Amino acid sequence: MPLIKIDHFIQMKRITFLLLSVLVLVSCNSKSEVESHIYTGEALGTTYMVKYTSDREIDFEKSLDSILDTINSSMSTYITKSDISRINRGDSTVKVDKHFVKVFNASDKIFRESNGFFDPTVGVLVNAYGFGPEKPVKQIDSIKLDSLRNLVGFNKIRLNEDGRVLKDNPAIYLDFNAIAKGYTIDVIAEYLEANNVENYLIELGGELRASGKNLKSDSDWVVGIDNISGTRKPDNFQAKVTLSNAAMATSGNYRKYRTDSLTGQKFVHTINPITGKAERSNLLSASVIAENCMLADGYATAFMALGFDKTRKLLKDLDGVEAYILYSSKEGQIKVFNTSGFQKLILE
Repeated sequence: MPLIKIDHFIQMKRITFLLLSVLVLVSCNSKSEVESHIYTGEALGTTYMVKYTSDREIDFEKSLDSILDTINSSMSTYITKSDISRINRGDSTVKVDKHFVKVFNASDKIFRESNGFFDPTVGVLVNAYGFGPEKPVKQIDSIKLDSLRNLVGFNKIRLNEDGRVLKDNPAIYLDFNAIAKGYTIDVIAEYLEANNVENYLIELGGELRASGKNLKSDSDWVVGIDNISGTRKPDNFQAKVTLSNAAMATSGNYRKYRTDSLTGQKFVHTINPITGKAERSNLLSASVIAENCMLADGYATAFMALGFDKTRKLLKDLDGVEAYILYSSKEGQIKVFNTSGFQKLILE
């Protein structure tokens, strides 16, 4: 089955010259034997794990395949006959489905809140710099850069009431990979809840969504953020976090930063959708908790593009969004910043 390859650089969080910082589930000791169901496998170019408790058997694997097929047919840029691929080829007759509409509207929300730093049309720049599936541009001079920037801007596309996408320029390339993985988790969660499942934990490529609690430990679900050293032992995490009725996504990778030879400051490169240039960013990793995984995924991506100072400022204006940030100080030290809401969820 063809899948959206979320782990490709075309995803904005891949625009940071990084791979996704992986979140690892923290094991809990069982206090009582509670029957549970666990499914693991591969989907959307990565791995998944779904754990839930239910008083009846659910045909989960068949339903998961159906969910993935539907979302791929709508938003996979790797499937030539998908809606988004047809739209990218300039087909203005395509009428998109409800999944596309939800992701489009959420993308527009984050685009505006981030002042354009989260931008699903940035794919032409990703490809040009050699981080996408297409051939890179041999030399990006000022003329070529101006030409590419004319094709970037989520405000240059609109979604009509009849479900058709209109673009100011037919060559604008739309890509939701920076937010589609989180949305897929939300759709899986909706399926479980529709089947009266109240306690579950979904993990897809490091993004998570949890509901209820872990009945075996009779407590909230506990998840971990990888230690900065890169080790993934159960007792060696950057932070352990309780998660219930919320979602968490992480973007960035503090293990693959570069170091300025003169100042010692650590940084990553990220493509600035506004200038079109690959610029330094001192924000190395962002873990975000939100009400759903689509928003958590999108904000984590936006923060990587914004950098630490702009991210900290934006967080003050966002309701229901908590964050755990790793950034580099001017002296080259890796620092931690987290919102007060995120701090309350960290296990000491």
